[in-house]
Amino acid sequence: MKSKTPVETVSKYYTALGERNIEMIMNLIPETLDWYVPGNETIAPWLGHRKTYSQVREFFELLWQSTEPVSASIDNIAIEGNVVLSSGNFETHMLKTGKNFKSIFFTQITVVDGMIVKYILLEDTLGLVKALEH
Repeated sequence: MKSKTPVETVSKYYTALGERNIEMIMNLIPETLDWYVPGNETIAPWLGHRKTYSQVREFFELLWQSTEPVSASIDNIAIEGNVVLSSGNFETHMLKTGKNFKSIFFTQITVVDGMIVKYILLEDTLGLVKALEH
């Protein structure tokens, strides 16, 4: 069942993300989209641009093979039309180094017909690099 509003879709996404439920997430992803998490793709291969359903699935598979969640919170959500902006913070344990990575984050998620068609995540990319260095 598709969400009625963009914020309902984004809420479903965040719930699925917190549960690491890839199937629930992928139900919100169309065949083609604009997905972007900037950063050093050599150090963190899940980062970068993705344009297809299978590439977004790979994003989560790579991310979850390399990390364990510690905590996360969403502090603010703003809605303008079909765009949902959110901010918060999270902490993640890096399996490769044993270090924890804490960051604020901002997302811009565009929803059309209950599907995430554009996703941008901004986080502390320098902190991520440091957490992945030995």
